[in-house]
Amino acid sequence: MSTGLIALLDDVVALSKVAAASLDDVAFQAGKAGAKAAGVVIDDAAVTPRYVVGFAASREIPIVKRIALGSLKNKLLILLPVALALSLLAPWAITPLLMLGGAFLCYEGAEKVLEAIRPHAAQAHEAAVGAAPADPLALEEARVAGAIKTDFILSAEIMAIALSTIPDSGFVAQAAILAVVGIGITIVVYGAVALIVKADDAGVALAREQGVALRLPAGLRPLARAVGRGLVKGMPPFLMLLSIVGTAAMVWVGGGILIHGLEEFGLAGPAHWSHDLAAAAGTMPGMGGALGWLAGAAFAGVVGLAAGFLLIPVVERVLAPLAKRLRPA
Repeated sequence: MSTGLIALLDDVVALSKVAAASLDDVAFQAGKAGAKAAGVVIDDAAVTPRYVVGFAASREIPIVKRIALGSLKNKLLILLPVALALSLLAPWAITPLLMLGGAFLCYEGAEKVLEAIRPHAAQAHEAAVGAAPADPLALEEARVAGAIKTDFILSAEIMAIALSTIPDSGFVAQAAILAVVGIGITIVVYGAVALIVKADDAGVALAREQGVALRLPAGLRPLARAVGRGLVKGMPPFLMLLSIVGTAAMVWVGGGILIHGLEEFGLAGPAHWSHDLAAAAGTMPGMGGALGWLAGAAFAGVVGLAAGFLLIPVVERVLAPLAKRLRPA
């Protein structure tokens, strides 16, 4: 009996070692997949704060929490099982679905550009597709829904990139890695968003010597007040800049998805042009690598913006009226 018990304990130890190795592998693969999706993660963090701008300070963190929860649901309850199912049953459908999502990002970004350069045209377009509600509660619901919808597209791209880095892993390992990537990226993105939207409140507290500022040594309080005033003055232009970056990120990521999708379907011209432009910019001395990346991103942004502007009349004259007819009375 003692021999059997020792053998059982040996088996338990061996299984524990295998499980630990599997967990280490999942963590490594998740880190690798998350790093490859870093570009889209940065876009997600840049896009989200604009959905919180304009609300009372007391509603900012609750709104971020709601969007973060919606993002987790997007990744874990919808995109993860769909990605695994498509990779097993219909891998051919992944590219067309991603292209639809990319087209939506291009449309969203083009809407924001139209609003900036032609406000009257943007107002007419909003009236045609459904104007934003004036009631604060309804406006919050609409903003949260819009943010979760945009997050869905960006999350789909993140999960697709992550899945592409682990093609040889087993089904269970793929599910575990995608879950780790989804949870980790959501925490990083929305933690950063929460810090960004509350930075001005922290600045006010430092400038007025409230909260943590009161516990600082007397010699550091003038520095804290200066930092606080800097945050208060700097956050509005920073949020404006972040909104511009978020809009640019939409058309850049959306255009990149469309270019890659067209290449998958045999229309490799735009991908070759982007590569040639990036290669030409990359030959410049000094910052060649950075300039090459910027050239490729700029080309994808131009493609995305063009696609978005083409989609605006399609949405206004075809899709919005169709949606209104299909909507229950």
